Amino acid sequence: MGVRFHSVTFLSGDPARDASFWGAVLGRSPRDDHGGILLPGDDTQVGLRFAVGEPHGALRNRLHLHLSRAERRQSESIAACVEYGARLRGNGHVPAGSYAAMADVVGDEFCVIEDDNAYLAGCGPLGEVTCEGTQATGLFWSRALAWPVVWDRGEEVAIQAPSGGTKLAWSGEPIEAGKPIDRQYFTVTAPSGDLEDEVARLLGLGATDPVTDRSGAMTLRDPDGVPFVVRAA
Repeated sequence: MGVRFHSVTFLSGDPARDASFWGAVLGRSPRDDHGGILLPGDDTQVGLRFAVGEPHGALRNRLHLHLSRAERRQSESIAACVEYGARLRGNGHVPAGSYAAMADVVGDEFCVIEDDNAYLAGCGPLGEVTCEGTQATGLFWSRALAWPVVWDRGEEVAIQAPSGGTKLAWSGEPIEAGKPIDRQYFTVTAPSGDLEDEVARLLGLGATDPVTDRSGAMTLRDPDGVPFVVRAA
């Protein structure tokens, strides 16, 4: 049956505050999940998960979120994010027709995309998870999840579930030297009876370094060396 995308985990010095902010922004209710706090996704919107760990450092994150137009216009989304505790980065000015660069309540970067952005049209409020990383990693995840490639320009690549919704994208360039790669990671799930077979399939696609934890979940690394977790559904 393959693996299903479960969530993007953000390690944080204050995961409860993080989850409260993003739950308010996205209109999701938190629940406990394997020692973290999950804001569940659905067939078109990926889940977000927050757990205790390394706080934001001096470098920008390897991965950040893009909010796109759904029920709210860009200006309304910016205002709501500020009300919930986020801030505009830089000088606080958002040029007409451009994205807004923001930081959430623990300093993690995200963007609010302009209203008429065709690339994220129809993707829902959480339009994209955008990552530093190579084209090879994007293609690995396309095969792993059976999500088609919906953007392939130069070395940039993006994939999306067959049902649409949130895109996962990679810049096409190697991750900046010295940047933490373990602070944000994907979790996927497999039917419990298929877990070993799915791990073997992922290793065959290019994953490496399998390590099993006490719960039976497996941590592997993608072609860029970024960890991800496979666990029973």
